[in-house]
Amino acid sequence: MSFCRLLGSTVLFLVLGCGLAGGVSAQEVQTADTYTLKLPAGDAAAAGEQNGNVQFIGTATVLIRYRGLTIMTDPNFLHKGEHVHLGYGLTSQRRTNPAIDFDKLPPIDLVILSHMHDDHFDKLVQEKLPRNTPIVTNKEASEALKRLGFTQRFALSVWDQLEVAKGEARVRITAAPGRHGAAGVAVLLPKVMGSVLDFGANADAPDYRMYISGDTLVYDDIQAIPQRFPGIDLALLHLGGTRILGVFKVTMDGKDGVQMLQIVRPKKAIPIHYNDYDVFKSPLADFAREVKAAGLEEGIVYLQHGESYTFTPRQR
Repeated sequence: MSFCRLLGSTVLFLVLGCGLAGGVSAQEVQTADTYTLKLPAGDAAAAGEQNGNVQFIGTATVLIRYRGLTIMTDPNFLHKGEHVHLGYGLTSQRRTNPAIDFDKLPPIDLVILSHMHDDHFDKLVQEKLPRNTPIVTNKEASEALKRLGFTQRFALSVWDQLEVAKGEARVRITAAPGRHGAAGVAVLLPKVMGSVLDFGANADAPDYRMYISGDTLVYDDIQAIPQRFPGIDLALLHLGGTRILGVFKVTMDGKDGVQMLQIVRPKKAIPIHYNDYDVFKSPLADFAREVKAAGLEEGIVYLQHGESYTFTPRQR
């Protein structure tokens, strides 16, 4: 308890001392870099499949399949009762099991990692994921991955892009703003990257556009996302209302999730990252209640662990 009180005092000091200072706005970023990743062509039958697929594995882990390309987000494969370390001596216990065990995964072409926290890139994944797996993430997380021996890292700043090609499949991944808590609290936590995925041969006029929030709260820079990327087809929202020390909120709760929907205006949205750990204090029911009150129910797809959502890209 003495440690928690000390940490709480430190956080409070930073909130009061640094909160007004904030950080550099994503709106102020003037230049962006573009990187490329060419993957070997895969199975012809999978490449010819016109529909895409999003499978919810648990926590913030999903598998995104598109024309033979398989993307995994924020891999977390610990089981119910196991613990993750969140820094500063804090741990959290998992309440659920992943829909798939790590050793049952299909071949993974690419990992999108929003940030370096154990509930997004756990110790099992750190040990077993092949070191040549391409991983796109923010620069801070990329440095941590480098120390772990991962060799294909794409470290993106806000609005940087990665152009991915596999056979005829194309997707452009753009780093979007994200902040893991209020300005003062966020300085104690890992940097966070949201992502916009533009599928299709012409990323400027994509066949399908997907937004992944990452572990962010709603703050001013989020407004830039729909300005730069209008017409989002699907949003994957990290919810849970995570609180550190039971006090400081660092991921969206139900109300925040609805506010995010109202800002980015996706045609459909799938809530993820809820109910899986004991630091998640806002259950999925909170989000469902707020969605109903806002009259947005038709746009929400609720998936149980293991369930999938099929999306149909526009035909050109």
